[in-house]
Amino acid sequence: MASIEVRDQSNKSVGAVEVSEGVFGSQPHGALVHSAVVMQLASLRQGTASTKGRSEVSGTGKKPWRQKHTGRARAGSNRSPVWRHGGTVFGPQPRKYRSAMSKKMYRKAMQSALSSKMAAGELLVLADLSLPEPKTKLMAKAVKQLGATGPVLFVVGRDHDAVFRATRNLAQVKAVPPEELTVYDVLRYQTLVVLKDELPNVQELWA
Repeated sequence: MASIEVRDQSNKSVGAVEVSEGVFGSQPHGALVHSAVVMQLASLRQGTASTKGRSEVSGTGKKPWRQKHTGRARAGSNRSPVWRHGGTVFGPQPRKYRSAMSKKMYRKAMQSALSSKMAAGELLVLADLSLPEPKTKLMAKAVKQLGATGPVLFVVGRDHDAVFRATRNLAQVKAVPPEELTVYDVLRYQTLVVLKDELPNVQELWA
């Protein structure tokens, strides 16, 4: 078991807590992390782009003019792709971009991402986070007191409603419950802040 320092809301050390080597001390696996991120981003794509081919656009199937002796190029239909209002060649069609990844592989990817955060010193365990009111300025002040750099991701329990509401208008701050933590979010946000009470849940989910 490894240990990590626990800090309070004013960024003062208030002790230490042990963390699982399997979750926060595993070997990095870049290929699995990449696959997990690609899968998550692909699932966000709507895949609703649609175009009409020559058989779908409106128009007649009649030959516009005879084949020869007109002085013009040959034409067989006014729905031809080379004509104005003609069909599109090899245009996008509705499709699903989602790809599958086994739970075991995704768990390994998450362990790799969390371990990289801890190794880089970008994992912060917070004793508690309380806001008197769900106000954006109070949350911004709390982030500043912690000395967190770059985008910050908070892992808090669902009972911290004030924290969730206060982070909505902060572009560089996000709060999620442990069960909604994703590999993409861990990599996207520079500093990962986990409440001490939620650390066992994170380790249980991804052990």
